[in-house]
Amino acid sequence: MTVRMRSIDYHEGGATLEGDFAWDDAWTSPRPAVVIVHDAMKAAGSFESGRAAALAGQGWAGFVLDVYGKGVHGRDFDESLALMTPFQQDRAALVRRLQAGLDAAAAQPEVDAHRLAAIGYCFGGMCVLDLARANAPLLGVASFHGLLTPPPADAGPPFSLDSIRPKVLALHGWDDPFVPAETVPAFAREMSERSADWQLVAYGHTLHGFTKPSANQPEIGAVYDAKADRRSWQSLQTFLTEIFR
Repeated sequence: MTVRMRSIDYHEGGATLEGDFAWDDAWTSPRPAVVIVHDAMKAAGSFESGRAAALAGQGWAGFVLDVYGKGVHGRDFDESLALMTPFQQDRAALVRRLQAGLDAAAAQPEVDAHRLAAIGYCFGGMCVLDLARANAPLLGVASFHGLLTPPPADAGPPFSLDSIRPKVLALHGWDDPFVPAETVPAFAREMSERSADWQLVAYGHTLHGFTKPSANQPEIGAVYDAKADRRSWQSLQTFLTEIFR
């Protein structure tokens, strides 16, 4: 049994995108898949690809989708902000870009297209929550230190006020300065009002980026936390085992 990775080119809105797909070559039938959305930087040789491989080692295919475009990466905070901001400002366009990644994952022969989940980190956490808000064809989504602010009330399709069908898990650092304190109860109200099956797990004394070993910027409030990283990964395993049953 060997976990393998391959790159997959796909397209949306005239952009060429590149996903990383992880699977185990011992599989003899399609498996559930976890689509992973990168953070604002989308670093080359990414942390997210490592998570895809780890998931494949546990029996679930992993697919890291691409929001920005093939070969496009943020080299620092300012570049990452410039790449992320247009998608934050047009959340419907963001969902279209994300849906293209879901479609690319579902098209892989190793994947059971009816058993998909999505997870995301930081900006990617906001992305997967928006997929749930738009009722994308997912069994569940999990956000790691993600931005919790919903799209504008007048965002229009694909957003609506219908019940949220995918199950939702939000894994949050309580002291995350990128998530204003008032947005946490607002998120809980939003999920409850839309009849979502939702969980919010908050880690005390924990800042932004707590799963990323490279996060070491206390001046902006982004610091790795090994304990919160371990606990949140365990929570994800429980969540995926439940939704893929």
